[in-house]
Amino acid sequence: MLISDLSIVRLHGRPNDLTVPPLGQKSKSSNVSGLESPVMELRQLAYFVAVAEERSFTRGAERAHVAQPGVSAQIRRLERELGEPLLDRSGRTVRLTAVGEAFLPYAEAALQAVAGARLAVDEHRGLVRGRVAVGMVVACGLPHVPDLLERFHAAHPAVEIALSEANSDDLVDGLRAGQLDLAVIGLAGERPDGIESVVIIDEPLVAAVPHGHPLAPRTTIGLRSLARHAIVSMPRGTGVRAALDQACAAAGIEAAVAFEAGDPRVVAQLATRGLGVAVLPASVASRHREDLHAVAVTRPRLRSRMEIAWRAGGPASPAARALIAQVEATTARDGGAGAPGGERAA
Repeated sequence: MLISDLSIVRLHGRPNDLTVPPLGQKSKSSNVSGLESPVMELRQLAYFVAVAEERSFTRGAERAHVAQPGVSAQIRRLERELGEPLLDRSGRTVRLTAVGEAFLPYAEAALQAVAGARLAVDEHRGLVRGRVAVGMVVACGLPHVPDLLERFHAAHPAVEIALSEANSDDLVDGLRAGQLDLAVIGLAGERPDGIESVVIIDEPLVAAVPHGHPLAPRTTIGLRSLARHAIVSMPRGTGVRAALDQACAAAGIEAAVAFEAGDPRVVAQLATRGLGVAVLPASVASRHREDLHAVAVTRPRLRSRMEIAWRAGGPASPAARALIAQVEATTARDGGAGAPGGERAA
């Protein structure tokens, strides 16, 4: 959000309380000494918050997209208005003073209130602005996320999109904590509590071996037989590994995982080099069929799912709600797990 030159006169009460008296009228009371002048500007608060969080004037200025001298000058001006130093500049890193620690949550609340007010107006006018945070599993080769983001960006060009990668467990934690608005996750069993999702891929897992491997002539293998071989798998926290571990636990056996890799392409490459039997989604194994032979795992059959997930009840921002609405609209149009859309699952 670009910071305008609007002025704030007084902050008082709880951190979410923001009072803006009429222009030219002085504040009569305040819980922070010195805030009697109507000269405090939103940009000063934004610069202060950026420097405080980055613990650096240089990084704070880069984050605010303003030259460092300008940031320093505005924060000095803010401190003069308050009559107290907010930042300790004596060390190698910038630290908050005691007054700065007390002031920071009010500054953050003021900026959030202004941003929320702008979003409310934009939403009323039918405009969508803001930011959405999207996560996806590492090395996700599915076209769903790029296609989804392409359509969303075309419909809402004013929305900033942040994309990150992690394993499924971390992505679920990010959704629950509100750090992510949407995520593509891998699952094997029940959906995590507090999460709604759309299934986009539901497919079997296979044992992938080099063409010269003793298992290469086979078309199927039981889980107990598979567990006798060294296994190359994705790490815990991923849907593929959850499917393998859950099946082994139910059968009372333990798989000998010799190598782990977060990228399924690396799992395939390790198996190609004879370092173990790779447990992979069938679609991934098929992309390496020149080097690997896929053997269906039976007794029991292993399956994993890829789902587009979000926090139950939906996120608060209009931009995130618009993104989820697009996912649901695509699901309603295409339908069916494994298709570009998927099956709704709550």
